[in-house]
Amino acid sequence: MSLLIERSGALANLHDTGRVGVRHLGVTQGGGADWIAQNWANWLLGNPLNAPVIEITLGNLELLAEADTCLALCGADLGAQLDDQTITPWRSFTVRKGQRLRFQNPVDGVRAYLAAPGGFVAPQVLGSCSSVKRDQLGGLQGDGQPLKADDQLQWHKSGNPPEPRELSASQTPQRSGKILLPVVLGAQIADFSGQSLFDAFNSTWQVDQRADRMGIRLLGPALRCERQQMVSEGVPLGAIQVPSDGQPIVLLNDRQTIGGYPRLGALTPTAVAQLAQCLPGTELQLKPMALESAQRLHLRQLAQWV
Repeated sequence: MSLLIERSGALANLHDTGRVGVRHLGVTQGGGADWIAQNWANWLLGNPLNAPVIEITLGNLELLAEADTCLALCGADLGAQLDDQTITPWRSFTVRKGQRLRFQNPVDGVRAYLAAPGGFVAPQVLGSCSSVKRDQLGGLQGDGQPLKADDQLQWHKSGNPPEPRELSASQTPQRSGKILLPVVLGAQIADFSGQSLFDAFNSTWQVDQRADRMGIRLLGPALRCERQQMVSEGVPLGAIQVPSDGQPIVLLNDRQTIGGYPRLGALTPTAVAQLAQCLPGTELQLKPMALESAQRLHLRQLAQWV
């Protein structure tokens, strides 16, 4: 009842929904960057939404099935193949003992999520198995290291695997067309110049090469803030910090817990998941959204898994 990793780069990690209530200790949350795809992968197998999955970034992963089971794949299309059969995301599928599942290169998106019945087995560290390499927490051995060749992954549920199924088109997040990322405005919004505010929400931004699970830099017009000094404050998921060069940085799951740069605001949770799937060079726009509207949007998203 296991998967053997035969080949892996440095960007395949175990994640659940992350660590909650520990940021006062300087410990970041971790968790799947595209939490929507992660939840759908677990939902397809009838797992709890916080069940551990594999987050596969940019491909370069090969696994050998050591038992018959049913797996689920959601998120990016990373050219997955089960032996010689193409496996597209947003579905669960049967795997037989001795078959190999390979993830190659990105076709669409950045991060794919692979779920197993009941979730993968991993030690809980501060309430989560999510891998955060900087903090040396989580993962298969509890030390934050990514998955590597010869690691053996077991899952919680035994017995007959569930029947394969597939998400409908209405359930599948769409990434075609213009990417508009809603932003809830932040406490320092009034400190930015009028021109900067116009540029922030009327310009096309480009995802920079400098992007990882800590944050993603956006390239575009330089934004200027009149505030010269700031006391460091807690930063939420999706916070848009603007350092002195004027190029925004959107903070993701492995971000630091406090920051001293002024913020335009924060992306909504759904927008964070969208951005986590954007390759370098992707163009996008930011759109201001009222807090109440963002909360309603988030509740509608969560209602899909009730």
